[in-house]
Amino acid sequence: MKLIIAIVQDQDAPSLVDDLTEKEFRVTKLASTGGFLKSGNTTLLIGVEEESVSEVIEIIEDDCKTREITTSLLTMSMPGDMYIPYPMEIKVGGATLFILDVERLIRI
Repeated sequence: MKLIIAIVQDQDAPSLVDDLTEKEFRVTKLASTGGFLKSGNTTLLIGVEEESVSEVIEIIEDDCKTREITTSLLTMSMPGDMYIPYPMEIKVGGATLFILDVERLIRI
């Protein structure tokens, strides 16, 4: 058995959870916060048999696409000067997956 920990953007999570549960995968959803843009993320815990790992990865790839957004980063030229907004295009979305071996599963 494997535990897939998937960290996805909040806007990708609802459709991903729907698609996983439609295929009868059990999913636990946790709210989390990203470090770079301090944007909302969702962490999903998905327990699957080893032969189903590739199917889950395909579902995640289909639902969690990378996209570009424009954001403003604040820069400062000299100490004491005011902050100047600087527009920057960055990529968001996609998913980060951790796949772990599960020693034992107990359902009570």
